[in-house]
Amino acid sequence: MSTGALSFLAIIPIITVLFFLVFLRWPAKKAMPIAFLVTVLVAYFVWEVPVNQIAGASLQGITTALEVLFIVFGAILMLNTLKESGAIQTIRQGFTDISPDRRIQAIIICWLFGSFIEGASGWGTPAAIIAPLLVAVGFPAMGAVMVALIIQSAPVSFGAVGTPILIGVQSGLAGSSAVEETAASIGMTLDQYVRMIGGEVAIFHGIVGLFIPLFMVTMLTFFFGENRSIKEGLAVWKFALFAGLSFTIPFTLVANLLGPEFPAMFGGLIGLAIVVPAAKKGLFMPKKDWDFAASSTWDPAWTGNLKIEPAQTLQPVSPVKAWIPYIIVGVLLVITRLESLPFGAWLKAFVIKAEKVFGSSISIESTPLFLPGFILLIVSVLSAFLYKMNRSTYGRAWKESGKTILAASPALLFSVPMVQVFINSDANNGGFESMPLVLAESVSGLAGSNWPAVAPAIGALGAFVAGSNTISNMMFSLFQFGTAQNVGINPSIVVALQAVGGAAGNMICVHNVVAASAAAGLIGKEGELIRKTFIPTVYYVFFAGGAGYIFIHGLGFNIGTVMAAIIAVLFLYACYQGQLQNKAEQQFYKWNRSA
Repeated sequence: MSTGALSFLAIIPIITVLFFLVFLRWPAKKAMPIAFLVTVLVAYFVWEVPVNQIAGASLQGITTALEVLFIVFGAILMLNTLKESGAIQTIRQGFTDISPDRRIQAIIICWLFGSFIEGASGWGTPAAIIAPLLVAVGFPAMGAVMVALIIQSAPVSFGAVGTPILIGVQSGLAGSSAVEETAASIGMTLDQYVRMIGGEVAIFHGIVGLFIPLFMVTMLTFFFGENRSIKEGLAVWKFALFAGLSFTIPFTLVANLLGPEFPAMFGGLIGLAIVVPAAKKGLFMPKKDWDFAASSTWDPAWTGNLKIEPAQTLQPVSPVKAWIPYIIVGVLLVITRLESLPFGAWLKAFVIKAEKVFGSSISIESTPLFLPGFILLIVSVLSAFLYKMNRSTYGRAWKESGKTILAASPALLFSVPMVQVFINSDANNGGFESMPLVLAESVSGLAGSNWPAVAPAIGALGAFVAGSNTISNMMFSLFQFGTAQNVGINPSIVVALQAVGGAAGNMICVHNVVAASAAAGLIGKEGELIRKTFIPTVYYVFFAGGAGYIFIHGLGFNIGTVMAAIIAVLFLYACYQGQLQNKAEQQFYKWNRSA
């Protein structure tokens, strides 16, 4: 079979997902069973994957889906515990005290607090925690999920204490003599070479991710504002860039000076320490606050079933006491992820494991106590004692959380097995590479020396399919390295571009969207969300590709310079429009004061 024909067949599962979920806008619980069935048929009849391999991959997918559901349940239970105790009202008021402007709240909560959570835990946990928190603050559920997914980009390459680099890239490159020879030629071991790649990843994220806060608020005002205005988002361009730099500068420095373990965590914490006091002092802040229209006027599609009503019968909770559960979560996530401490090993000691499932090459392993969901569950129980909640009040938190998880389960229990069958199609009787590798090799044949411009898109494709930057890096790092060597360009930069694209793909991967939507009580709108988050994903891989091309080939009249110039022009135009909006708002503000 020709490479073109095989590539066409390999992309059918992805086209199926896009067709039903994005174009027809079916809910994931209906679209993903069809996508799973199509993937199984292609794997069995074209790749000739044995039935036991398909069954093993499917069971592995179900196991992963249950792990994701556990994390989401923990996040929702935490929020419902805070809601029932009255603590969420204090948190809501705290963010309002910093600024009632929803754009500023989104940047602080998502970009900075969310990046810290990403650095500590990964696993899509930030979106699962941040989305319901934004709903509690007063965001429409769909808007909350959208902005929570958008920040699943820059910090993701260093999520879970650097796992996508230290496990994903390193596992993907390990065992290759070409990689070891390249590392040795510059006086490095494989581990040192991977850490150098991690530093390059941070530099690309520092350049591209700088504009994510501005992207986020502009999409928020355009899709969910009363006036559907891009300019209202651009009006906070100074604050958005300030917040971007407050994260990306320490993020990049930490990655290059300390390694891949802490960039997202330290970037988020340092950013919070800089941006929150600045916001309280009014630095770079707009004159006019921006808010959503009255919730009674919202499009019904924007709202979910997560209701955050004031707990009138309970005593007010102090700000410090209200934030204690999230502080404990952050601390526990960090200390259980540090290999220098024993706590993670203790939690990993309890392992559920099955070797060569159904006689296939697939083994399944789960460490449920090490999952962020377990920590969230424990902190929820501690919070019930902290807030002196009675049994019936705390029971309501469990009941509401259980209902949300049951609604989200069907989509995840089909989407993740579909992914595993797709990835594990390398064990076949047809003599073919796995479906994702066939697709990647087909694209590399078309791109040639322009490969740096395309490399991030391959990483994003891997994350979209696999739902993980780590797995995308495992699948494609060696392929990216070999392709770079074949066309005579720096392989470390190309592998770095793979990791950057893999992070960007998290914004649109199906199970992240399903999990974040479920946490916010929004079910059945997954396709609509992917249509929205596809916009910043395209920006990310496009800009990263252009920057990567320039890093390798230098400035000049080439495709990389053209790509970067397009982004520069759009950015300058956006700042100009934002400044015009600022002037208009300032004049309106002065007119109101004089009146």
